[in-house]
Amino acid sequence: MKILHTADWHLGKRLGNFHRIEEQKDVLEEICQIADDQEVEAIIIAGDLYDHFNPSNEAEELFYKTLKRLSKNGERAVIAIAGNHDSPERIEAPKPLARACGIILLGFPDSQVQPFELETGLKILKSAEGFIEIQLPQQEVPLRLITTPYANEHRLKKYLKDMEVEESAALRTLLQRKWQTLADEFCDKNGVNILVTHLFLMKKDSDPQEEPEGEKNIYVGGASAIYTENIPKQMQYVALGHLHRYQCLSETPCPIIYSSSPLAYSFAEAHQKKYVVILEATPNQPIAYQRIELKQGKSLARTTCESVNEAVQWLEENQESWVELTMKTDKYLEGTERKLLHETHKGIIAILPQVTNNDAEKEQTQYVDLSKTVEELFIEYFKSKNNSKTPSNDIIALFREMQGE
Repeated sequence: MKILHTADWHLGKRLGNFHRIEEQKDVLEEICQIADDQEVEAIIIAGDLYDHFNPSNEAEELFYKTLKRLSKNGERAVIAIAGNHDSPERIEAPKPLARACGIILLGFPDSQVQPFELETGLKILKSAEGFIEIQLPQQEVPLRLITTPYANEHRLKKYLKDMEVEESAALRTLLQRKWQTLADEFCDKNGVNILVTHLFLMKKDSDPQEEPEGEKNIYVGGASAIYTENIPKQMQYVALGHLHRYQCLSETPCPIIYSSSPLAYSFAEAHQKKYVVILEATPNQPIAYQRIELKQGKSLARTTCESVNEAVQWLEENQESWVELTMKTDKYLEGTERKLLHETHKGIIAILPQVTNNDAEKEQTQYVDLSKTVEELFIEYFKSKNNSKTPSNDIIALFREMQGE
């Protein structure tokens, strides 16, 4: 059985004042073509389908048209879960119509799919909260999916309400036990077993991976990450969404993979290649997988220049990219100089001043180090307003919870 894993489409996302919808159309067409060329039988989209809770009509239309194309009128199963940028209610709203095409839309961790069968042979064999077993056309073995769309702390606690454990247990522990219960009940060696989720996973005791620039950190119940060791041993693959860079977190107990976003959505991703992942799965065997690079969409480029002439030359050489330009000079740019730069390149997202003249800098707004995380900037701001006092752990925890909402 061949499966395509993708995530973090962020349909409707802008870069500065520029729309990316045309690039998104191109890269989703590329993904559809890869699915056809690879003859995949199922598509997994691991969250952040849209960039906002209330996406534009154009973004919604692109989403539905792409899913219909991927489904091939019910010949393929398409499973899409909500991420932290998505409204779970909006994601599930069209599910009665979507099922007619073999498209399964899951907004909540406790979502349960209503059984259905299509003329193509695609059929839901079993369904429970957070689990589906699918019979694919032309396949003798079933595809089993444990599904956990993103949920805030309140919704996740509601989902895990029946777990008989101590009240103080971390939510990651409760989630592990829920996953293990589903795996023990439904995931034997006679089918292909995959976990699909939109959460922040990492290896225990390792350095956490940096989250995308401008992305909301996912903090659930004080636990900033789920650990790879929380994955049930029955799983053959974990399809992740949230981090925008391709990475395999671990091969134990199975490949645990962030497939990447299809486009670079911030300048922190300027030099990243983007991929989809193709799986070849057999029951009770290690899954073989390969990543396929996506070619569509403009690249992102950033540089630092020390003169307007140097900047103009660099801009002329990078006409096909979205650009971020830092000007390291002894004075702030004049209006005519900014106008020249924008006339040279129509895709300038930002011009960032870095003034080396201390007297000039004091007269202007203080330069903000955009390489720092949102949390680091919050701590600096808090200290600036509180006589250099560092925020307490409780305040930091509250800030993280607010980011996760």
